[in-house]
Amino acid sequence: VNQIFSIMARDLISRYVWIVDTLSRYERLTREELNALWVKSHLSDGTPLPERTFHHYRRAIEENFYLDICCDSRGRYYIDSDTSRQGRAFTNWMLDSYTVSSALKDTHVPIERVEIEDVPSARQFLPQVLEAIRYCRKVVFTYAGFNRSRAERGIVFRPYLVKRYKQRWYMIGFKEKGEAIRTYALDRMTDMRIMRDYFDMPADFNPDDYFGNIVGVTTSLAPVKNVRLKATPTQAKYFRALPLHVSQQEEVHDSYSIFSYRLQLNYELVHEILGLGVAVKVLAPQELRVMVETELKETLKQYQQDK
Repeated sequence: VNQIFSIMARDLISRYVWIVDTLSRYERLTREELNALWVKSHLSDGTPLPERTFHHYRRAIEENFYLDICCDSRGRYYIDSDTSRQGRAFTNWMLDSYTVSSALKDTHVPIERVEIEDVPSARQFLPQVLEAIRYCRKVVFTYAGFNRSRAERGIVFRPYLVKRYKQRWYMIGFKEKGEAIRTYALDRMTDMRIMRDYFDMPADFNPDDYFGNIVGVTTSLAPVKNVRLKATPTQAKYFRALPLHVSQQEEVHDSYSIFSYRLQLNYELVHEILGLGVAVKVLAPQELRVMVETELKETLKQYQQDK
């Protein structure tokens, strides 16, 4: 019975994804136009999608994917684009996850032919954290940070949001002891449980503002700087395909490009630049140049000591 319900749920999700993907590609479609495409799809047995069923799917999509399917004055359906950058990114991630999962299951590709990166702790603690966020419930846990000799126990925390970065999940929120916003990696946690106590989500906390000017998860009170990176033509193509940050702007020259950003300087930014090697050079600000140069010198010193 459980297997039957699992198959039914997967089939429904596939239908939701198909509708969202089709409306995204065609931008606006009438019910008749959508139906014609539906009949030709692999999800249909050649029968049209009943209007009542379509509106049922429409409501389910709005609830599960956090986007609205609207209808204009000409009877054409479309996906409302008036959502935040964070909302669009979340919706795209969910759709990608469902699409990949469905494709792998439906095609029965041999497991040894698919390489997957592991995401530490996602199964163990992520569902609890998401539940706590949904109902504004406090959590308590033990944390073994990499920079601490002993684990910190009994941390009472108000989780505001989660963020995935570099294959790790992070929880961001308010630590009651110390009364400050903190970030914790889920894979360094143990003994987490949801408390009975509730908290009020601050009206002035905006994730887009909190993470708006950083790369990664490390924030600070440092001022936002105008960052300028000189990139080789090949690296410029990578930046265009996958921007380092949403503020990215490009100046194209004959043999290089200059990319500009509005960013706070942090650990992750420095190490993203270091990871690009000779393909990127920091032009500004001077503080960032010094941070990168210091890391390079310290790294080189490690090897020179072995001679």
